[in-house]
Amino acid sequence: MRILVIADIHSNWPALTAIDEKFDACLFLGDLVDYATDPIPCIEWVRHKATSVVRGNHDHSVAQRVIVRPGGTFRKMVSAMRPHHFNVLNDEQLTWLAQMPVTRHLVIGDHRFLLVHATPRDPMDEYIGDNVEQWQQRLEHVDVDFVCVGHTHIPMQLQIGKTQVINPGSVGQPRDGDPRAAYAIIEDGRVEFRRVTYDIDRTIQHMRDSGIEENIIAKAEIILRTGGNPTSPGTAEL
Repeated sequence: MRILVIADIHSNWPALTAIDEKFDACLFLGDLVDYATDPIPCIEWVRHKATSVVRGNHDHSVAQRVIVRPGGTFRKMVSAMRPHHFNVLNDEQLTWLAQMPVTRHLVIGDHRFLLVHATPRDPMDEYIGDNVEQWQQRLEHVDVDFVCVGHTHIPMQLQIGKTQVINPGSVGQPRDGDPRAAYAIIEDGRVEFRRVTYDIDRTIQHMRDSGIEENIIAKAEIILRTGGNPTSPGTAEL
């Protein structure tokens, strides 16, 4: 059984299409939208190809039509790009985002999985990175083989007792200093983290074609081309 694990696509269609893997199951760990401007094909790909999905904080906010006031760099990007999502997504797509579960338990082959975007305690918003002590606390009442999470945009693998905590990193906006799209493959219980280059120019051009302000595009381009800010791995999402 070959399982593709992806998270944090963030409307970056060129990044998602660069992943060319055969798989028997696909697990999506939340945040299809925001930060880029091509949400429709990303949503449709996940709707048709993912075996199981969970809702991320950005999915929830877009579905609820939350308006973001500008703040730091990431808030400015969301403030500029989220209205574009409201314009291009139809009611069916917004409803689908809103109805994604926030947690999902499932069995694939011989392994039990728990899927959340952030942590089991706070499935959409809590940020704890690779803090082993905090993960031990979050898993006290969790009895699975794999806990699969996203949210941090940084690949991670922790062994906590009999449970592996897996974060595949971000497809659409890595923040670990590597600009390549990140994902993971789980096959026969073994985890392999992978990266693939994609056409960042195409992602930036789509922002421009969508009418995003040039100063916002400039910020987005720096983040995409540098793989975020590797000196600040604790930077949480909105």
